[in-house]
Amino acid sequence: MKSNDALLTAWENTLTRAKDSPAIFNTLGEMIRAFAQIEEDARDFEEKIDRFGAGSVIAVQIGNHADWPSILLACLRKQLVVLPLEQTMSEQQRDKALEICKAVVVVAAAVSGGRDLEVLPLRTAAATTRWGDKVLSLLKLTSGTTAAPRTIRFSSEQLLADCDQICETMGITEVDLNFGVIPISHSYGFSNLLTPLIVRGVPMVLSNDRLPRAVLVDLARTNATVFPGMPLFYQAFCEMEAVPALPKLRLCISAGAPLSVAVAKKFEKKFKQPIHSFYGASECGGICYDREATNETQGFVGQPMKDVDLEIVDPTAAASQVRVRSRAAGDGYFPDTDDEKLGRGFFLPDDLLTKTENGFRIVGRVSDRINVAGKKVHPAEVEAHLLRFAGVRQAVVFGRESALRHEEVAACVVASPGVSEPDLLEFCRRELSGWQVPKRIFIVNAIPVNERGKINRREVARHFRS
Repeated sequence: MKSNDALLTAWENTLTRAKDSPAIFNTLGEMIRAFAQIEEDARDFEEKIDRFGAGSVIAVQIGNHADWPSILLACLRKQLVVLPLEQTMSEQQRDKALEICKAVVVVAAAVSGGRDLEVLPLRTAAATTRWGDKVLSLLKLTSGTTAAPRTIRFSSEQLLADCDQICETMGITEVDLNFGVIPISHSYGFSNLLTPLIVRGVPMVLSNDRLPRAVLVDLARTNATVFPGMPLFYQAFCEMEAVPALPKLRLCISAGAPLSVAVAKKFEKKFKQPIHSFYGASECGGICYDREATNETQGFVGQPMKDVDLEIVDPTAAASQVRVRSRAAGDGYFPDTDDEKLGRGFFLPDDLLTKTENGFRIVGRVSDRINVAGKKVHPAEVEAHLLRFAGVRQAVVFGRESALRHEEVAACVVASPGVSEPDLLEFCRRELSGWQVPKRIFIVNAIPVNERGKINRREVARHFRS
């Protein structure tokens, strides 16, 4: 009998077409799942979750495990709501998320490793949330979740729309081979790796080794054609010597954090492949994509994805928020709601964008703007300038309290030996307006990033607040 669920219907078509074809490979290039085996494992997993009622929340914390597709399919059939959890989140964050979302069970990788998974019931098993008339399929934890988690509600139709927009915009098809090192538990990995496999039969390599050298070696060994990556990988690849050839790799994608123009240029020169910047949000999936990958301007993210419409909120401002209208936008937040920000087919990100002749460019976030004596400084503008200085590899700009000017601009940079703070300050004074010039520039060995490759600007600011 045909399913009414959009993702399940797509899966049935994939299974009919590619039943005996390889679906998942390990990093040695060995097939570890065919599409038919994913279906068989999904049916087996249904028996393990059969006692839970429709609408119950199933938390999944298994890393990039080959059973991810089977677990998702089984939960869709039982009308259970999947809550992906990243492996690196703290125990306190995890427990709070489980409590607020009223999860009835956690699916976790067994201590012994290998293929084994554990289904661990929770004491909240008797509490089932009522989700209304619409069947809910997925809860995504928002970025930066702390002691008070908030999730985004998605139906299968919205997840399918995001997958379609990504595959059609980027030209990803079943003849490709995705390399999966980004976490499937994060929105980027879920939509670029997991749903393309289910919906369109795009096979993938699964990796849990995030060491850049290992990633590069495995990319070459598996003959992957598509690499959804993050800037930190591309920067590390550029700094390596004796790199392997990547003759099969045809599409490099960068998301999760701004891609440095210098890194993009160096990577293309070294590997003969351009990097395409991809801009999205957990709340609505893909927003923009740099189809041409010219990488000429810092923060440039290209044009809207297929079937995505962007409305500039303040056309009179030099940089404005945009309202994203998309069939992939979630139904709203849980447990609290924000109808002005998300719902009814739109999402309002906090990012500030400028529209150029060729597309959009991200220049900062509403919360990141620095107020210098009433003048607003966008950190991304100053960061872009610092990255033009020879030897500067990374830069993060933030505001610090100032008794006279409310806030003052400061920066941290990772730079080559010989680059000094006085030289950088003078470089800034030559071309930036006075209120944009940092008062201090701290040269550090590394700027910490999270699992998604993002820098927490507020954490950096707290560390250098005085």
